Amino acid sequence: MSKPLGLVVSGSLDTGIQVRLDSSTSVEEMTVGRFITIEGEKHRFFGMITDISLGVINDQIIQTPPNDTFIAQVLTDASTYGMLDVLPMLTIGNVAGHEEPQPVKTVPCHFSPVKLASDTDIESVFGKEDEKRFWIGNPLDMETKLCLNLEEFVKRSNGIFGKSGTGKTFLTRIMLIGILQSKAVNLIFDMHNEYGDTGTKEGSGTVKGLKQLFETKVAVFSLDEENSSRRRTKPDAIVKIGYDDIEPEDIVIMRQTLRLTEWAVTAIYPLSQAFGKKWIQRTIEATSETIPEPIKVHENTLQNLQRGLQSLNSLPFIQEQQSAGKTADDILRYLERGTNVVLEFGKHQNIATYMFVANMLSRRIYTSYQKRMENAMASAEENTKPHPLVITIEEAHKFLNPEVADQTIFGTIAREMRKYNVTLLVIDQRPSGISEEVMSQLGTKISCSLDNERDIDSVLAGVSGKKELKGVLSKLASKQQALIFGHAVPMPVSFQVREYGSAKSYDQFKSTNKSKTKSQAEEDAETDVIWD
Repeated sequence: MSKPLGLVVSGSLDTGIQVRLDSSTSVEEMTVGRFITIEGEKHRFFGMITDISLGVINDQIIQTPPNDTFIAQVLTDASTYGMLDVLPMLTIGNVAGHEEPQPVKTVPCHFSPVKLASDTDIESVFGKEDEKRFWIGNPLDMETKLCLNLEEFVKRSNGIFGKSGTGKTFLTRIMLIGILQSKAVNLIFDMHNEYGDTGTKEGSGTVKGLKQLFETKVAVFSLDEENSSRRRTKPDAIVKIGYDDIEPEDIVIMRQTLRLTEWAVTAIYPLSQAFGKKWIQRTIEATSETIPEPIKVHENTLQNLQRGLQSLNSLPFIQEQQSAGKTADDILRYLERGTNVVLEFGKHQNIATYMFVANMLSRRIYTSYQKRMENAMASAEENTKPHPLVITIEEAHKFLNPEVADQTIFGTIAREMRKYNVTLLVIDQRPSGISEEVMSQLGTKISCSLDNERDIDSVLAGVSGKKELKGVLSKLASKQQALIFGHAVPMPVSFQVREYGSAKSYDQFKSTNKSKTKSQAEEDAETDVIWD
């Protein structure tokens, strides 16, 4: 067993516990984010170090510090001490250790001994790696595996945040692999071609994508066949969208990126009703004189709308005949079989294209899920429900900012909290740009380093112990460290993200993502669903 670090000397449930370090404990060995246990009289407390400070017995030492090494050593041993601020999170049983972890509701008594948490303590709180728990990394300064409860993770929408260059993409790949291990399926709108067949690593070179690691569990759709060919990848399907299938809502979502005025947005709906299926082409060709009565559109408004719609002409994947509904049906068939879908955008990486395609296809897929779930609830047959679906989107603040969140399908999904078996995984480096209402609905948040005060406040909004966690988040390393908290973990924890990109790591991921059982595979093979 580890030796005591020190003793509890003061504190409260609200502000945390103050621990005075023993003279034999080096303050420099303590780090913010490490776990400790406190041996109370009736309970063992599990908490996190949130701050470290120095203290002196006599303030005169500070006024006249020693300038001799020997005297300094004497004073250090006799008149100075280190202090830890600890945020207690859980009780992990009585001193004998016979209770399940529970939220902390009291504080340890004075002079309770404090120790570093052991591997056994970590496992008792977060569990061991198995078919339901997925290894995402290691608690800071520990070798113990930190595991995430996948079943709880996919129950609600979640977010991954971090400034550019912090390893957010690598962390996202790991979380997507975790979802592969769960009962859910994932639809990934891959803006930068990082998750499908191959991905990039910082500096140079490539890493394996989900398709290379789990070929039978992943299908890749592509908006850009030429780009896929140049990258020597073979997508399972090429996405084509027909003009006739574009609805007003698909354009309204892009009002900011297309720089549409309020009047232009208002004109979209009556024009689409008047012109029917060909409303886009006919609107582009229209003049204020040729618009049917009684619709009145000012010339400047019409020109503004036409400029926005004409930008669609430059997108080669939009054609007159092909239907987005067919693409959505193709994706749904893969999802129904339990196959995860990655939609790569190739060279079409501008935000307007990304928003247009992601919103358009997600609305159609969500509508199908809604009908399927309503039918299942009406029949009360559990086995008719579709696989839980996680939709992954990047640049989430573009879809979920306060101005447009109410108008996008993603805002609806976030607010409904898996009502129809659909949730979100949002990826963003600017969480402060996301609607506060949407942020409050995210069940689990994982944040790499952030340097903007507003972004940090946004991520931690509504979290117990926000002040203390803010200090932990601000002290994360600039790469491959993150703080996770929320629904899928019993308490906040800062951790070192597990490795991704080596042959060893690939083998580890494959070994934890075992193939489905024969009975499940047969069941999926026999399923033939018609999506309305």
